[in-house]
Amino acid sequence: MNQARRLPELLAPALLVLATALLGLEASNYLQAYFLDTLIKVSIVVALYVFIGNSGVLSFGTISFVAIGAWTAGVLTVPEGQKKITMPGLSHFLLAHNVGNVGSLALAAGVGAVFALAVGLALMRLSGLAAGIATFAVLGITYNVLTYEQSIGPGLNAFSSVPQTTGMWQAAVGALICVVVAYVYQRTRFGRMLRATREDHAAAAAAGISTYRQRLLAFTLSGALAGFAGGLYVHLLPLQVGSLYLDLTFITLAMLVVGGSASLLGAVVGALALNGIYSFFSAATNTVDVFGWNLKVPSGTAEIVLGVLMAVVLILRPAGITGGREFSLPRRRRPVADLEKARATT
Repeated sequence: MNQARRLPELLAPALLVLATALLGLEASNYLQAYFLDTLIKVSIVVALYVFIGNSGVLSFGTISFVAIGAWTAGVLTVPEGQKKITMPGLSHFLLAHNVGNVGSLALAAGVGAVFALAVGLALMRLSGLAAGIATFAVLGITYNVLTYEQSIGPGLNAFSSVPQTTGMWQAAVGALICVVVAYVYQRTRFGRMLRATREDHAAAAAAGISTYRQRLLAFTLSGALAGFAGGLYVHLLPLQVGSLYLDLTFITLAMLVVGGSASLLGAVVGALALNGIYSFFSAATNTVDVFGWNLKVPSGTAEIVLGVLMAVVLILRPAGITGGREFSLPRRRRPVADLEKARATT
């Protein structure tokens, strides 16, 4: 009975993802690109939620796992003949090996998890500002390594010849996988223990919960989902290392915070709402039709609107749009006569 009552917590974000995919299929070819981008953002923000939402610790490093996943899937799916032309400095192992679409996504998730585990072994003992700065350092290091180390990728150049296999349904299925994994994790005892450390660190420690181990587990799982999302992203469009750095970091964090960082529903709602607004104003720099009116805005308007919206939401509703709560059906109230009868029998 309790499990059935909890089912809407999964169904609500899953149905939002499916509705977005169905709307995207009905949209024009021009607008479909925005729907695809939104579904990828959902996967990334859910990866952020798994660690930040459950631990309460701010991390800037998740996008570095997205970048690692994109590099893994990209390098391993570019045809060998094209690698020799576009990535002449690539190491022999990467030059000579190729995998398919599904294999590349699995490897992207695996490499993201391994990288997150290696980083987390040192960083998960930190909290507060120190943890945030340390994860930001990881992001900077990853960016510079991928930019200047041409033995593992195209360097400053964008990926070319990566098979563009991320269509609407693959993006939707990828987002659903991330949502289901995040839901299952938060319902396990590991997720509950991590949230206990978020709510009261001292009480959790007194109950025998290891904050370090629980944070490390969530950080590793977050890295796997972020790497998987990076694999989906690179199969959507030719990525450049600059597009997987500060801009993506701050916009996805804004999505999580505005939606409600303490809930899975908040992560999905924030990604859908803010990316929709951001995409609309980005398109409006080249003029969009709004009920017969041609709307054209200056460059940078999307960022300004996003910043203002984020400030307004946090002032009026600090816990985010969802208030940090999951979706649940209202409980049926028992009649007063039944309650009195139950009290009499006890």
